[in-house]
Amino acid sequence: MTILVKHLGLADYASTYESMRRFTSDRNSDTPDEIWVLQHPPVFTLGLAGDASNLHSPSNQIPMVQVDRGGEITYHGPGQIVVYLLLDLKRLGIYVKELVSRIEQALIDTLAEFGIRAERKTGAPGIYVSEQSGLDAMRIGAKIAALGLKVSKSCSYHGLALNVDTDLDAFGRIHPCGYEGLRTVDMQTLGIKDTIDIVSQKLLAHLQKQLEPT
Repeated sequence: MTILVKHLGLADYASTYESMRRFTSDRNSDTPDEIWVLQHPPVFTLGLAGDASNLHSPSNQIPMVQVDRGGEITYHGPGQIVVYLLLDLKRLGIYVKELVSRIEQALIDTLAEFGIRAERKTGAPGIYVSEQSGLDAMRIGAKIAALGLKVSKSCSYHGLALNVDTDLDAFGRIHPCGYEGLRTVDMQTLGIKDTIDIVSQKLLAHLQKQLEPT
């Protein structure tokens, strides 16, 4: 079954979150899967395992929303590609761990197209910049993409976020993913000048490739 891709532009987090929940609750075995590609206005989101104290420097301008995805606290804002994967995993024949691995690989492959080497870290969900020539030590090991999923009735929602040209100062207000001192980075800081639309196209292509039947 073809996956329907929707480009939603800059979309309010809370209403998008409720739309995901409603879509998943209402879907049936004949409902096509969807991928939503968008950006959010500034917002902190706290996952099911989250500790609100990891927002150590609250902002009156950036709300925090408690959500039902896995994981801890993170930040979303303009200049960050957010992709929500509304997938029937049973129909695709993919288990959750395999889906996470495929998402991670799509991110790694996307970043490689722009000359950025990235890697997984055991026990720390997300994608991190790996050591490479010409990169200063402060950027090595920094987190460049986050993952957070929820599965209900064998269907996934939520997804991933890739920092392209993001407000990194906002990440300084939190312990990203619950890790004090975890550094974050975006593609622009690493010297990539391509637009977020170009990066989105590459990321979407790699995600669709990873979701093809094997």
